[in-house]
Amino acid sequence: MDYYLANEQRYDNGMQYERCGRTGVLLPKVSLGLWHNFGGVDPYERSRQIIRYAFDHGITHLDLANNYGPPYGSAEQTLGRIMDDDLKPYRDELFISTKAGYDMWPGPYGNWGSRKYLMASLDQSLRRMHLEYVDLFYSHRYDPDTPLEETLQALVDVVRQGKALYVGISRWPLEATRTAISYLRQRDVPLLIYQGRLNMLDREPQDEGILQLCHEEGVGFISFSPLAQGLLTDRYLNGIPQDSRMAKEKFLRHEMLTPELLQQLKAWNAEAQGEGRTLAEYALRWILKQQGVTSVLVGASSTEQLAKNLKCV
Repeated sequence: MDYYLANEQRYDNGMQYERCGRTGVLLPKVSLGLWHNFGGVDPYERSRQIIRYAFDHGITHLDLANNYGPPYGSAEQTLGRIMDDDLKPYRDELFISTKAGYDMWPGPYGNWGSRKYLMASLDQSLRRMHLEYVDLFYSHRYDPDTPLEETLQALVDVVRQGKALYVGISRWPLEATRTAISYLRQRDVPLLIYQGRLNMLDREPQDEGILQLCHEEGVGFISFSPLAQGLLTDRYLNGIPQDSRMAKEKFLRHEMLTPELLQQLKAWNAEAQGEGRTLAEYALRWILKQQGVTSVLVGASSTEQLAKNLKCV
């Protein structure tokens, strides 16, 4: 196995870092999400090369969740193997996050937001990733049936136990987010960041007031699905490619590409070309320009694709 030595210019080749709310944490404007392409079904060496490339180009933030794969847990296992093979000497330069909230194992304790599930899941995640702690642990989704105080106190306690340095929430509604900010602040474990889906086609965090609340309260915001599963790229401007997610009905359905949407995508693409950019670069830059946004999470199936997305900074 070849020996990995990180690029000495990794912090001098164009990556920019943004302060996360009113905290000491700086996150790269582009972070790497391991939702797809890092599971047990994916070639290990390809996953490894993408993560190496990301770190060599200043991406310090790697975002995971307990059920990323497939199969569930395997993205974390892949990262654990990469930590052992390549990244262990650089652990203190990395900002690693994981989450719990969606179904992970059978029975009543492997889902949602109970203290039992969150704490057991984080212990499992740490074992899979070969880590003593994560930098950031999220409640992956709002649980309407578990008392908010139970979920939030579990987040407080994982920090006090030293298993996470910071906590975040993902896709919580506005009033629950307001409660979380207050509860956590009162217990000296302030909410670091909110993860939500924000892109030019889906502006719900703006419309609902989440982004404004985070900005006012000094909470960071990170956008997932910034390219709308590939719609905000040049992939669908001239039809539906046979090997695309939409052709396979994987996360995108044929009926989503309406004539009106296609017209809008082509208009945005023309604006992007006028700036000498691709539609994807244009879409990522749009997110980063929104007040209160700290970072965007991009996926990558190759180093070439990641290199293209990095042009947005």
